[in-house]
Amino acid sequence: MKNVSKIIPCYAADTSGVCSALYEFGGMTVVHDASGCNSTYSTHDEPRWYDMRSNIYISALTETDAIMGNDEKLIEDIVSAAKDQKPEFIALCGSPMPMMTGFDYEAVARDIQGRTGIPTFGLETNGTHSYIDGASMAFLAVTKEFVRQCPKAEGIGVNIIGATPLDFPWHGTMDSMKQWLSDNGFSFICSLGMGGTLDEIRRAASAKVNLVVSFAGMAAAEYMLENFGINYVCGVPFGKGFGDVLADYIREAAAATDADCVSPYGMSIDDVECGTDTVIIGESISARSLAKALELDMGIGARVVCPLPTDDMLLSENDSELYAEEDIKAYLEREKPRTVIADPLYRYVIPDGTRLTALPHFAFSGRCFQRDMKDLINIDIKEFFK
Repeated sequence: MKNVSKIIPCYAADTSGVCSALYEFGGMTVVHDASGCNSTYSTHDEPRWYDMRSNIYISALTETDAIMGNDEKLIEDIVSAAKDQKPEFIALCGSPMPMMTGFDYEAVARDIQGRTGIPTFGLETNGTHSYIDGASMAFLAVTKEFVRQCPKAEGIGVNIIGATPLDFPWHGTMDSMKQWLSDNGFSFICSLGMGGTLDEIRRAASAKVNLVVSFAGMAAAEYMLENFGINYVCGVPFGKGFGDVLADYIREAAAATDADCVSPYGMSIDDVECGTDTVIIGESISARSLAKALELDMGIGARVVCPLPTDDMLLSENDSELYAEEDIKAYLEREKPRTVIADPLYRYVIPDGTRLTALPHFAFSGRCFQRDMKDLINIDIKEFFK
């Protein structure tokens, strides 16, 4: 059977992506799922739960509700909770069960908004896609609902789009990114992701450039490009060399008057040196940024294997999109790289004799290696890969 994970786990699902993306914005996220499943979204795939609470609810869908389509019970429960909690918005997403029985998220969201007067959006997740899809839908919904045209900030204002603890260490990442922006003469406007607030997001259109740090932020960046004329650059400032390159791309994007004049990614993949000795497995923007950092700071060429949704423009012609466990394993056995940089759980599919440099990915291995997650932003990359 194709696409079955027999050894390694699958990535966090789209529903978890919604919960993670909206966690800090003061809204109320409701997952249409069976009673008792809330812990999956609020603890296993969410490192912030123990230190920072968020309004994440479960619909407590019963067998009778699923069979009879008792949507009114769900609506009444959400309206009651909303009147008590008074959230900034309500987000309704789902699990595999409502997908199989049939559920109209958009219609129910309109009904809830009409009864509460609170902005409500339905996000049609089903638990069968990756967290990238869910987070992307959530970021786009928040952008459409709350971002409005406003005067530009002085200098080069930058939004950080798409950072969640599923991809980056929760503690330290946003501080490192903000420090990097400051070091390069940029001003921070908002984070559409962790470390962000809804008040900051309302001012997002005052930025001149969006920095997209994961593919989950691409849809929101495209929307702001089309509706507010904000150019975007993709990349994570790993290491010193690539951090300088990325800063130059941001300056170029800020100075451009025509969106078509600026490449929508800051990874300079046309001239990347793709060696076969090193393979990086992970989310496309982070992995390609790391590959470029290794090339500039250490002279190491690396290829990327992306097992998550992405766009071809974010990968070089020598990179690969491989979603199935057997395809990744076959690729590694064929290429026989000396080093694989990936989450520790990938050790079980790499060939004998290949060195694994562990780079834990919370969306893949959860809390197993959370303490070992590395913040590689704006540092000497040689310290990690020595």
